[in-house]
Amino acid sequence: MNNNIFKELKFKIFQSGNPLFFYIGINVILFIVPALISIFCLLGGIKFNIYDWMSDYLALPAAVSALPTHFYTIITYMFFHAGFLHLLFNMLGLFWFGNIFMNFLKARQFHFVYLAGGMAGAIFYIAAFNLFPFFASSVNSAVLIGASAAVMAIIVGTATLVPNYAIFLMFFGEVKIKYLAIAYVILDIIGITSFNAGGSLAHLGGALLGFVFIKSLQSGKDWSKIFERKPKLKVVRNEQPVKKAEFKGVSQQEIDAILDKISTSGYDKLSPVEKEKLFKASKD
Repeated sequence: MNNNIFKELKFKIFQSGNPLFFYIGINVILFIVPALISIFCLLGGIKFNIYDWMSDYLALPAAVSALPTHFYTIITYMFFHAGFLHLLFNMLGLFWFGNIFMNFLKARQFHFVYLAGGMAGAIFYIAAFNLFPFFASSVNSAVLIGASAAVMAIIVGTATLVPNYAIFLMFFGEVKIKYLAIAYVILDIIGITSFNAGGSLAHLGGALLGFVFIKSLQSGKDWSKIFERKPKLKVVRNEQPVKKAEFKGVSQQEIDAILDKISTSGYDKLSPVEKEKLFKASKD
């Protein structure tokens, strides 16, 4: 029984090809491992604080002078979390909005928005801490950790793509995701001068990346093509040519028209044929 559960989780995270499961799985694993190390150290009387070590070597420093030796933290910081609630809320947001994202776009686009959103958040955070006098007293000690910027990129990107898509919230009923994204952004703007200023700044950087990516995609430029795998050439002999009728592709014009309809009327207003076309396009 337990072995089957482990195999199923392993498949979903590493073999299913779904980036949503991959990033949630990686973040959860990288939260559990340090927690277990911390427990073993405490029980064994070992004076080693794994969280201090993570802060020193895996979190993103705000000080520019620290970046030459900690350049890799622009990636590592977005896969570790400071506590359970920090992880929980990030992964819930990623799950809710990531599922919607994957209904309309491709896996490589998810990878790009998540990773580029995290890096954009890091750049925004470093720039703000070094440019604004308000942060001068804390720039040398401040560090950033957590997937929030990457998650915000997915949230705002999804809301930009299908702003009128509605989800059900307890006590509020159906709410269009564009209003949720706007609320998140406003809260982060307000939080720039709070105790979690670094997190709010990173969120805004991620949100900006998600918004610009979708706007660029809608204009015909797909930045995620850097992740596109080029098909390997191979020689095939004595095979019958494939009939074109076997492939019923969906043109970009059709997809754009469907996305426009979603933006104005919502996903539920699509016809079964349009939903099928969108599903096929997302799997290409």
